[in-house]
Amino acid sequence: RQQKWKRTVSIQAKMPPCDFVPEKYQSYPYEHMLKIREQNISPSLRTFYKKPLLLHQGHMQWLFDYEGRRYLDLFAGIVTVSVGHCHPKVTMATQKQLARLWHTTNIYMHPSIQEYAEKLTSLLPDPLKVVYLTNSGSEANDLAMFMARLYTRNFDIISFRGAYHGGSPYTLGLTSIGPYKHGVANGFGCSTTMLPDVFRGPWGGSNCRDSPVQTVRKCSCSEGVCHANDQYIEQFKDTLNTSVPKMIAGFITEPIQGVNGAVQYPKGFLKEAYRLVRERGGVCISDEVQTGFGRTGSHFWGFQTHDVVPDVVTLAKGIGNGFPMAAVVTTKEIANSLAQNLHFNTFGGSPLACVVGAAVLDAIEEDCLQKNSEEVGTYMLLELAKLRDKFEIVGDVRGKGLMIGIEMVTDKDSRHPLPAEEISQIWEDCKDMGVLIGRGGLYSQTFRIKPPMCITKKDVDFAVEVIHTALETHMERAA
Repeated sequence: RQQKWKRTVSIQAKMPPCDFVPEKYQSYPYEHMLKIREQNISPSLRTFYKKPLLLHQGHMQWLFDYEGRRYLDLFAGIVTVSVGHCHPKVTMATQKQLARLWHTTNIYMHPSIQEYAEKLTSLLPDPLKVVYLTNSGSEANDLAMFMARLYTRNFDIISFRGAYHGGSPYTLGLTSIGPYKHGVANGFGCSTTMLPDVFRGPWGGSNCRDSPVQTVRKCSCSEGVCHANDQYIEQFKDTLNTSVPKMIAGFITEPIQGVNGAVQYPKGFLKEAYRLVRERGGVCISDEVQTGFGRTGSHFWGFQTHDVVPDVVTLAKGIGNGFPMAAVVTTKEIANSLAQNLHFNTFGGSPLACVVGAAVLDAIEEDCLQKNSEEVGTYMLLELAKLRDKFEIVGDVRGKGLMIGIEMVTDKDSRHPLPAEEISQIWEDCKDMGVLIGRGGLYSQTFRIKPPMCITKKDVDFAVEVIHTALETHMERAA
């Protein structure tokens, strides 16, 4: 058995070629970097892996460490590098603007803010045509909450359990994942409702979600009927009838939950939930921080996959390919509610940020990255589904486009989360073989795959082979 285990781990998937040569690393030695990290950087900023990576350079879907090792980046700086690390078009536009004008504050007009606002809003349906630019997703969601309350003159906002909408004191009320909650007052006026998770939740079946891969759960629903959806809507109604006043400020949701591990809802759920919220005077907010900009493949915005039009949309992460920028897009009427008094953001909509944002939009179009997300993402989901069928510990493979989750379990019948130490070892093995993957879920039980949208099917073949090897190694280690 020991010999067999050694033989398995010696198999190395062949990494696709890359003609990019990184510069030589010339900063402090690794041990000195570790010492600075421990002494001078806040301990709340945690690192991944037992031996933290010291990354030095990036090129499209690849990252290079200080020793020149190459990694396939399947996490994209937490779903942020949308078009590729140091994408030449974005880099060139940024360099050109750096030499022209960095900052004026938005009290003056400069060409790029108007140009970008027009370009961005042209991609959104009516009446979502007014944009307020900020610097981060937390800021954008914070502002969306504020605007919802100002506009409706109501206070209560509903979010899903398992949601992540930011870490600011305001947005922590909407974020509903225990480890992010600190023991200080937060969340006044925020209520959570049951997450309609068709894999882990009480109801779910074999045709509930908008994904090439469905759950292994069975159902007897006839064509066009989803009993799981009906049950989750009843739970949503129960929240409206028990936990909030008759009139509310709004409801916020991610089209696919990100931090919680690419959790998808039953088809049709959001459409009915939006109707119920609007009956109560609330606005519907779509948090597109992770699902926007073509990542779901079939549509440019995640909300479009649910056949809804929200009242407010929040954007961040992939909007700037790693540059700190974000946005709230809404209607003229809702935007006007913020104009009754002063509200100012020093860096929001800077000349530099707007040029970066415009270059990202150009790169998505010119490189056909939405189409690539659909084709490569669907291919990857179907390949990963083969691993789910082979390994008992792979409970669920789900997602849409390049927004993918692999939920790990002790067994498919119980759906109990695989212990964290076992998941960690599989994760470490993937890294050692050159593939970087995220983690998520309430129990950190789900591998999150959300790469730069430029990855190829050859990259997918390599990644799936690496994950396959890591799973086989784990099973033999356990035996």
